[in-house]
Amino acid sequence: MKKILIVTNWKLNGTKKTIKKLIKKYKKIINKTKNIKIIIAPPLIYLDYTKKKIKKINIELAAQNIDLHLSGAYTGETSIKMLKDIGIKYVIIGHSERKIYHNENNNIIEKKFNLVNDNRLIPILCIGENYTEYKNNQTKKICIQQIKSILKNTKKKLIKKLIIAYEPIWSIGTNKYPKPKEIQKINKYIKSYIYKKYKELHNKTIIQYGGSVNINNFYEIIKQPNVDGTLIGNASLNGKNFVSMIKQIL
Repeated sequence: MKKILIVTNWKLNGTKKTIKKLIKKYKKIINKTKNIKIIIAPPLIYLDYTKKKIKKINIELAAQNIDLHLSGAYTGETSIKMLKDIGIKYVIIGHSERKIYHNENNNIIEKKFNLVNDNRLIPILCIGENYTEYKNNQTKKICIQQIKSILKNTKKKLIKKLIIAYEPIWSIGTNKYPKPKEIQKINKYIKSYIYKKYKELHNKTIIQYGGSVNINNFYEIIKQPNVDGTLIGNASLNGKNFVSMIKQIL
């Protein structure tokens, strides 16, 4: 069986009470997930709290975002050094909601990506096309453009592992998504490009899918040969459903 990486992005959701309940639900499945790795991305303010709650569980943590600066007069921001200080290993970079609501472009994403890489953490890089680009069959072109733009100045030898989440912008939170066979083709294309362009990263690269993943489509998506895992948003906030999803691939 292939190894599978599941990242749950809780976005701007949660309280100590709900997080405690979610972790309790997650616990029910963790000991059975030999070939499945689970990473949780709670809101930044709850990273340390969640870390304490998963202390004896085989779950790791990711941050949903970082600032471009390491320190200074940047009110309300969180630096990569702060995340490293509390033991965070992964950081989500370039999520479509950051692009839409915070005007992050490829230039900003590239800088954040390199901050994560240079500080020896592992980036979870989100890439994907909008609906017009999808309808015009430009998905492959757009995804590769984004990868090229973001990795152009990266010190590849420092990368421990590269996680790419193919997340169509038009699919986030819409209950619309490409057919599993389409996802397979895109992920395979991305893997082929990484192999040709960045051979040293080929065996260290994981290609996920994210975008309206739910209990009804999870299995069909994850069973595709070139889908190494999923980045799950809203569906991961329902502990019972999340456990049911994971049971589908045990």
